[in-house]
This record gives sequence, structure tokens and C-alpha cells, in this order.
Amino acid sequence: MGIAFVPTAMSMGRLIEELNRLPGIGPKSAQRLAYFLLRAPGEQVKALAEAIINIKEKIIFCSICQNITETDPCLICRSRERDQTKICVVEEPLDILALERTRSYHGLYHVLHGVLSPLEGIGPEKLKIKQLLDRLRGGTVQEIILATNSNLEGEATALYLHRLISLLGIKVTRLARGLPYGSDLEYADEVTLTRALEGRQEI
Repeated sequence: MGIAFVPTAMSMGRLIEELNRLPGIGPKSAQRLAYFLLRAPGEQVKALAEAIINIKEKIIFCSICQNITETDPCLICRSRERDQTKICVVEEPLDILALERTRSYHGLYHVLHGVLSPLEGIGPEKLKIKQLLDRLRGGTVQEIILATNSNLEGEATALYLHRLISLLGIKVTRLARGLPYGSDLEYADEVTLTRALEGRQEI
């Protein structure tokens, strides 16, 4: 009987190990999730597995704004109702969801997929900065809104971008200080984000 349980134990151990690799999931949380999945109905587990596989097979980066999408260009970049003269620069795709919830911004976006962090070996070449600068050479964009997070890395990235973009003669603004220092954009409420957008200041 003991031998029969070895494959199951190994499978459970592997699942716990993989779940532990996820951000914000410690060893205890990984164990709880693994045992929850073990007890869950087969259909629920299969649906979760299919959803995970689908994002790897179907999700791509928009060739224009670098947001995640299933169609290229993405719906925002294709929309003729968006203000083509403004681009809001964010760190991650989740930040776009937060800003869209405010319904107060109607321009375009650009996702950097990170921030400058020399200690972690993340320099400008590892971010989508070149793609942003390529977009600005068309002459249509009149304002860049820097919406990186209000922390050390976010501020450093904003200053770096400002130096590059100001050389092109394009107006550069930063979200107002309604956002607490050290907070992430994706966790801010709609009212705070709306006020930060409306009160943005030129750098």
C-alpha cells in the first residue's frame, strides 16, 4: 500500500513546489492551495488548467503599446475614439486595468514591463523604452503621462524617461501626488486615480 501512494505524494510535492514559485505565495499558502485543488471537483481543476494553458498559447503583446492582448493591435490601439495625442506610460498591464476603471482617461497607453532597477540588473535595454521612443517619432503625440509607481524605482524610471522624451519637444507630465509614496498603481482606488490624472503636472 505504501508504494501505491508514492506517485501521489510526488505529484503533490511537485504541485506545492510550483505554486510556491508564484509571487506572493509562500510555502504554507502553496500547501493550502494544493490540498484545495486535490479536494476540488475535477471539472474545476480542469477549467483552471485550461485557463493557464490558454494564456500561454493565446496571449501576446500588442506590437504598438506592448499591452497583453489576443489580437494585434489591441482593442485600445485600434479604437478611433481614443485620443491619439496622449500616451500614458505604465509599468505593467494591470496598471491599465486600474486606469481604465476610472473612465476619466481616453488616450493611449504604453507598457514598460518593469522599471529601472540596477540592483536587480534591470537596465533600459530590458524595458520597452525603445518601442515607446519609436512611437513618438511620428509627430502625432503631444503629451506623455508618466504613471510609474510612486516609489524609488518608479521615480527613477520617470526621470530617465523625462530626459529622453523632453529632447523630442513633447510635453511630459507626471500623475499628481494624490498617490501615496510607495504605493502601486494597480491597488489605488478609482477616485484617487482620477484626481491624480486630473491634477497631473508638467515635469
